Amino acid sequence: MSNLRHLMSPMDFTVEELEQMFDVAADIEKNMDAYAHKCDGKIMATCFYEPSTRTRLSFETAMLRLGGKVIGFADATSSSAAKGESVSDTIRVISCFADICAMRHPKEGAPMVAATKSEIPVINAGDGGHQHPTQTLTDLLTIRSLHGKLGDFTIGLCGDLKFGRTVHSLINALVRYENIKFIFISPPELKVPDYITEMLAARGIEYKEVIKLEDVMPELDLLYMTRVQKERFFNEEDYIRLKNFYVLDKAKMEKAKETMHILHPLPRVNEISVEVDADPRASYFKQVQYGLYVRMALILTLLNMTDAHVNEGLLKKY
Repeated sequence: MSNLRHLMSPMDFTVEELEQMFDVAADIEKNMDAYAHKCDGKIMATCFYEPSTRTRLSFETAMLRLGGKVIGFADATSSSAAKGESVSDTIRVISCFADICAMRHPKEGAPMVAATKSEIPVINAGDGGHQHPTQTLTDLLTIRSLHGKLGDFTIGLCGDLKFGRTVHSLINALVRYENIKFIFISPPELKVPDYITEMLAARGIEYKEVIKLEDVMPELDLLYMTRVQKERFFNEEDYIRLKNFYVLDKAKMEKAKETMHILHPLPRVNEISVEVDADPRASYFKQVQYGLYVRMALILTLLNMTDAHVNEGLLKKY
């Protein structure tokens, strides 16, 4: 296949290319029916070597909404990996059957290995604690849609900033945009890694680190909550001590701007009280919906199918 592209990292696309993809996603939101047959005859393989609910179903729904079909597996034990087949061999086989592949793997770099051997576009749907690029694309589209643009805001990132791959990817993606201030809210044990703060300092990007969420609530345009991930801890005592360190509730929301938006990559445990769900600023379920639109736009982009209707529709805006 000529012009074969993969998505391994959010940085694989330029800011301009992302804007084009987000324009397609915005058009999909408004004109879903117009995309119902865009991928007629196309097949997506979802190869998930570790459990996933939202990401796998989002990819599969995206392809089905585009008129394509889906094959694949949701557990490595139900694939030939259980017999010892390598990722390289698996993707070679999948390339014979499908037009595009979304792969999640517990080992960092496994989707990249697959991409080097693949005859079809490969999307990294999460590789260990390394990358989760389509979550970052979802976050960027959500911010653009709710805030109006990617830039000119203060974002608070709260919770597990040490192990959270979604947080690290989002920070690295946002530094390409103008006038963004970061506020990192975490206990000392889960603070953002030094390489990130050193990178921000080197770029002259404003940031601060705090422990108490309520101290900074009035400053925030966006609040990105994360769960404390039990699976990243070696010591259960540390997990138990920190898991309820932050709970966003109505009382804390009273300190926030009326225009603030709350994001969360999900799943949540108890870091956002269910009483907050009714608050119009709670945007984490909208975020899931934007995840569908951006994955549809990504599939079309990697299959070189962002044409005709999309371009005509977008040109009418300008």
